[in-house]
Amino acid sequence: MKKSIILIALLALCIGVKAQKTDTAKKEPSADSLMNSLSAGDDKHAYILSAFKATRLIFSPTTEMVRKKNLNFLVIHRFGDIATGPGGARTLFGLDAVNDVYIGFEYGVSDNFNINFGRSTIGQLVELQLKYALLHQTNDNSSPLGIALMGGTGVRPYGNFASFSDRLSYIAQAVFSRKFTQALSLEVSPVFVSDNQPIPNEAGNENSFFSLTAAGRLKVTKHMSILVDWEHPFSSYRTGTNGFQDPLGFGAEFETGGHVFTLNFTNARAVSQINSLSNSQASWGRGEYRFGFTISRMFDFNRKKEKKW
Repeated sequence: MKKSIILIALLALCIGVKAQKTDTAKKEPSADSLMNSLSAGDDKHAYILSAFKATRLIFSPTTEMVRKKNLNFLVIHRFGDIATGPGGARTLFGLDAVNDVYIGFEYGVSDNFNINFGRSTIGQLVELQLKYALLHQTNDNSSPLGIALMGGTGVRPYGNFASFSDRLSYIAQAVFSRKFTQALSLEVSPVFVSDNQPIPNEAGNENSFFSLTAAGRLKVTKHMSILVDWEHPFSSYRTGTNGFQDPLGFGAEFETGGHVFTLNFTNARAVSQINSLSNSQASWGRGEYRFGFTISRMFDFNRKKEKKW
């Protein structure tokens, strides 16, 4: 099943590169309002807007960029287990518990270059990432894909470590996306994660490993979309035999003016990909899934002050 998801996503991308026709339909301003703060073009090679409504889905980053002198503020929350362990009615199906909270900022140095900074509750992980838009999908299909490159480091300032370098983790990825129709967008992303001290720090665990993420967005109404997001680590240690599970999430995304609000259900307890790819052991089958949400708010610092005469 997992391999089928990857093959379907890759096949769709390949077919779409040859088969998609230029989309000339007029976009509704209200549905694309947030895109005023994301990448755009204004000539015959104009960029396709709204492949995704936000810079992040449930786990995965997208190819969307924060425009120059814009700041995107993010709050991402994961609650406790719904149907097992400490979950159930006693904790209002996990709503009384908190597994992870991420607070982050994404700043547009230019339309194609962003700096991201954030902190997660799990491991008190503080991250700094750089994001560069290598390629934008265009309306005339001269560029059939959107491609973004990301790289960053995370540090755990607290806890017991043998040396400072053991506190550090690194992540690098390339995100490939395509908007097939006004309603459907897909993306895949190869990811490399390296932890100076393996997470978890157990015998046989690798310091470094590759992963693949696949995600999709289906627009169902003017302001609402359905999201699916999945991650798979290619690791000889992170297997079902050792109790590890692939993060899998389903969500609904709502756009209201300058906000994008996402409600989701996922088995992943961690928000950061460094944490979720390195150590995800919660199982959908055991009821170890949880409710979560993401709030994204864009601030534009490009507005000029009105002249006073």
